[in-house]
Amino acid sequence: MSTSGRTGSGADAPSGSDVAAALGEAEFVRVLARADGDCLAAAGLLARALSERAVPYQVRVGRFGTTLVGGGADTDGEAHAGAGETTVGVGLDPAADVSLAAEATPASVTAFDAARELDASPDRTLALAGVVAAGRPPGAGESAHVYEEAREAGLERRPGVGVPTGDLADGLAHTTLAHADYSGDAGSVQATLAELDLPAELDESAHRDVASDLALAVAGAEWTTDRAADAVERALRPHELEDGPFVTVEGYADVLESVARERPGAGVALALGHDARTDALEAWRDHAASAHAALREGTTGRYDGLFVLRTEDAPVETVARLLRDFRSPEPTALVVGDGKAAAAATEQAVLDDEADAVSVGDAMAAAAAETGGRGGGTATRGYAEFDTEATDFLAAFREART
Repeated sequence: MSTSGRTGSGADAPSGSDVAAALGEAEFVRVLARADGDCLAAAGLLARALSERAVPYQVRVGRFGTTLVGGGADTDGEAHAGAGETTVGVGLDPAADVSLAAEATPASVTAFDAARELDASPDRTLALAGVVAAGRPPGAGESAHVYEEAREAGLERRPGVGVPTGDLADGLAHTTLAHADYSGDAGSVQATLAELDLPAELDESAHRDVASDLALAVAGAEWTTDRAADAVERALRPHELEDGPFVTVEGYADVLESVARERPGAGVALALGHDARTDALEAWRDHAASAHAALREGTTGRYDGLFVLRTEDAPVETVARLLRDFRSPEPTALVVGDGKAAAAATEQAVLDDEADAVSVGDAMAAAAAETGGRGGGTATRGYAEFDTEATDFLAAFREART
């Protein structure tokens, strides 16, 4: 192991300078990133910086410190074990030399700063996509300097919807930044767009029409919640990319978030800057179609402060976020699938309950332990895997939250 010493999480989370110092003398680096868009972007930024310094590395995506898949300059797994090796945990808490918490500050921002400290040339677009994937507005808080650099380099905001492709029907059908009645159905989206009588080349007025139509489709739905009108703003007025793998920063973020969970191998390749666009978009479409179908078809139940959706096979984390933001009448949403579950709560719910309630992540860990599995998360989100033959996960989660 590296002798640089370990860095903590939470209040003691490392800065970019701390991370750079830990990596500066490394002979080999292993990066284990949580399976989400922000942490995937951070892993890519660190790996690219290491590549510029000719330092071999390995990037893997996982949950609870458990490896899912990986790739990098050296993936033999044992050749560089021992002295000179440094381990980095991004959004996870393995026994790593450096641990990026990814909560108070998006991991992608810390990784961007670390890359700069290592005299690399980090990709501003990838960093901002990570910020958006973390649920933060680009340029807000700690990401302000990244955003200003991008603006100076030509990044501009325009009217419209933040999708990854130039095909609007494809983008609107498969975005996971919003949920409408036509979500997941490209044919229905195409019919809706046809009614708008859009020009072949979209001007600002046409982009505004598309954005207004999406906002109305969300806010005017029978199932919509008060939060939906605010949540859909995340998909509107995107930052356009003239030279990038996707057409908007927001679309890039959407793909990163989806591919990290749906097809992590393609996600690692994308974050490393390889030609993985086609595979990533296929994963994004599959992920979105499954998530939107689950929202429409899943069985729901309402409890005090909790809205539950049961589904057989769906990306539970994405479904939980969309359920919370667009369909849940309660501040906490729980999605229970076949051996997997995820929960998402509003920030206000955490503030209202912080005096005496168990955090979402702690409740997921406790419920998973009760049902023969493992789980974890943060104050507002959680993920668990459990034994379907054990005690009902919903009952365990509700018990843990009281």
